Amino acid sequence: MKTINLKKYYYPLFVTDTFIEVSDEIAEALLLMRREENNRTHKIWYHKAYYSLDCEDGIENCAFDFTAKSPEEILLEQEEEQIFLATLEHLSEAMGDLTDTQARRIHARYVLGKKLAEIAAEEGVSVSVVQQTIKSALKRMRRYFEKKKWRK
Repeated sequence: MKTINLKKYYYPLFVTDTFIEVSDEIAEALLLMRREENNRTHKIWYHKAYYSLDCEDGIENCAFDFTAKSPEEILLEQEEEQIFLATLEHLSEAMGDLTDTQARRIHARYVLGKKLAEIAAEEGVSVSVVQQTIKSALKRMRRYFEKKKWRK
């Protein structure tokens, strides 16, 4: 038999020291429970996971970023997004300068992520023909970018 302090395990219910004798198994179970609670509390603190992801009220999206963005960070993100959108427009314009075959093969290779052999099999040509077409299309796009002075 061991003597335990109920205040240690059940603080809100026992605000003063209350000692009782319990069997060894119960004392061991209470000790394990306390350790598990402490480990869980430490994990929450370490990972800054103060929100339950089971809430399903949108608060779980806030659990991943606890710091508010500075005005500089917001401005940089907006500038990066504008640059990205401008680059997409430039790519679209440069793709319009390609032949239909070149545009189709560039799209299949880089947008759809197909391998050269897949493209060749679909179009019924050799892999080297597809490879050469893509190479010449990239060269043509590079020249178009240089002509428009978009390339740095």
